[in-house]
Amino acid sequence: MASNSNNGNGLLDRLFHIKQLNTSVRTEVLAGFTTFLAMCYIIIVNPSILAMTGMDQGAVFVATCLAAALGCMVMGLVANYPIALAPGMGLNTYFTFSVCMGMGVPWQTALAAVFVSGLVFLFVSLFKFREAMINAIPMSLKLAIAGGIGLFLALIALKSSGVIIANEPTLIKMGDLSSASVLFAALGFLLIVVMHHFKIRGAIIISILAITILSTLTGHNEFKGVFGEIPSLAPTLMQMDFEGLFTASMIGVIFVFFLVDLFDSTGTLVGVSQRAGLLVDGKLPRLKRALMADSSAIIAGAALGTSSTTPYIESASGVAAGGRTGLTAVVVAILFLLALFLFPLAQSVPAYATAPALLYVGVLMVHGITGIDWDDITEAVPAFLTMTFMPFTYSIADGIAIGFISYAVVKLLTGQAKAVPYMVWIIAIVWAIKFAVFGG
Repeated sequence: MASNSNNGNGLLDRLFHIKQLNTSVRTEVLAGFTTFLAMCYIIIVNPSILAMTGMDQGAVFVATCLAAALGCMVMGLVANYPIALAPGMGLNTYFTFSVCMGMGVPWQTALAAVFVSGLVFLFVSLFKFREAMINAIPMSLKLAIAGGIGLFLALIALKSSGVIIANEPTLIKMGDLSSASVLFAALGFLLIVVMHHFKIRGAIIISILAITILSTLTGHNEFKGVFGEIPSLAPTLMQMDFEGLFTASMIGVIFVFFLVDLFDSTGTLVGVSQRAGLLVDGKLPRLKRALMADSSAIIAGAALGTSSTTPYIESASGVAAGGRTGLTAVVVAILFLLALFLFPLAQSVPAYATAPALLYVGVLMVHGITGIDWDDITEAVPAFLTMTFMPFTYSIADGIAIGFISYAVVKLLTGQAKAVPYMVWIIAIVWAIKFAVFGG
């Protein structure tokens, strides 16, 4: 038995270079469990968000698990990084609230847009265009885009929990703070904050489950069980509709899917790898392989029936637990596959139990705006407009567009046109033409 164990460890060492990276199989497995606990809330939140478009919740649940498992497996086996992937928060809300509900685009067409954005991402990942594009976009806009998405998530969370409601004279107003949904959501958010402060792993999923159980025990929610049969994938599998995709508005949608994932994936990959000590001279080795994992998961996820897949910052929790190799990501992939049997549990979770997760992720995404140079008005104004237009127009795309246009115009009018990268000019002009010809 010892010999078989050693052979097994030898195979894993050859695949993941475990000894070379000064780790162990046990450490990598524990790191995988830690990462999964930190991010598995997505198997509950993602189906509930995408179901608002008319998509079958069971099929989206399966697609979420499979897309995450595929992305993690490729990241682990091909790129050998302890970074997990799953359908991204922010991208799924853009898919649902901006594209499908805001623009009236059928979810089948929106999936086709995700698929094409994945192909574009795959193409640019093979060449230096990706680095050129990321480096050309000002840091203030990069940080503002993340911050704006955070505010957008906060708006959605407050709306879904009943904290804010529609009001014709003022657009929105405070809801009934004594209602059960608001109280449960507030309690869930406080649980996440307190657990995060005390560094309790899996704070988000613990909060979701705690609020679900509490609301069920008090008669405010119907509990449908924990384990069950895997739902059918047929309602969303290969349901992409490419007809009418290549209009001006939909090309803008594809661009936003691509742009947001480009920033998200690169930032997460570098940030987590830096924490793990895997950067070499400030650069990420095997970057193309890591981006291949991301783009392939986006393409496969769209075909399966979910919004864009992206690396998760929660991977940092696994790195903090000692994860250094792709074995960590492979363990996460296996756990996502096992989670396929938990659909009854996902069905049992009410919206006010997932709202705190959205609000908390919003907090994390807004954090980066401290890096914006607020003393430089030519940087601060475009950043501010980017962030505010996202929630106030209920559109991530419009926020990004206004950010690029305002950046170019402000720099031009203040005599700093030459400081604006050509890529910013191109993006700003394209968006301006889109608004002028086709409207908002």
